[in-house]
Order: sequence, then structure tokens, then C-alpha cells
Amino acid sequence: MSPEQAMEELNTIMAHAWMVRTFLKHADEIQEDEEMLEVPRMIFDYIRALEPSYQRKDTADYLRRARGKLPKLHRVADRFTQDFKRVSDHTNFQMAALSLSVCVRQIDRVLTAAENDIRVQAAPPTVLQPELDKEQPCT
Repeated sequence: MSPEQAMEELNTIMAHAWMVRTFLKHADEIQEDEEMLEVPRMIFDYIRALEPSYQRKDTADYLRRARGKLPKLHRVADRFTQDFKRVSDHTNFQMAALSLSVCVRQIDRVLTAAENDIRVQAAPPTVLQPELDKEQPCT
């Protein structure tokens, strides 16, 4: 996957994450829970960190920022998935936890695909040497 394709696909994933953030930001059940409020804050921080480079179409900066902030987003998503039931086991929270987990997995998948493409493009070309027939003497 090219860096440009990765940036566009990641931007689509950000739209899904933003909807999870919006649900959680307005959920009355978490308003008094600082640990749970960290989830929509982290989603906001992650997306806003990517936004300027997306607007400039600076794929290198976008992908670097996306990879650099991913561990924090991953930790928050994991914690939310483990802990949301103490706030509410309503279907909305179940789906928000699932959706955020899927977003994080998809972000990692897209970044890995783009990084692999970049490595392949950066690798020096392999020159195949013809094998010499060992039975025939060189003249």
C-alpha cells in the first residue's frame, strides 16, 4: 500500500474513531469518571495530531505521527474494552469498545502495509547473476 493510499485509508478510520469519541464525550455515564474520560480525550488528541499533516498532504509526517501516537491510543482502547462494563454494559458501550478496538487494529494494519511498501521501495534492486555452468570451462 502506498503512503498516499495509507493516509487516505487512515483518514477514513479516523472518521469511525471520531464517532466513538463523540458518543463517549456525551455519555452521561462517564462524566464523573476521569479514567473513562481519558478515552475520548486520547481519540481527540490522536486525530488532531494527524490533521495538519493531512491538510498539507504530507504523507511522511502523517504516517510518522500516526505510528508514534498509536501505542497511547492502543493502551486507552485496551483499557476501555476491559473496563467499560463497570460504567455500563449497554449495547452502545459494547459497540463503542468493539469499534475502537477495530479502529486500532486497522490503523496498525494500514501503517504496517505502508511501512512494508516504503521498505520495498527503499531497498536496493537485486541484480541476478547468471549461473555459470560448472561443467564447461571458461574460455
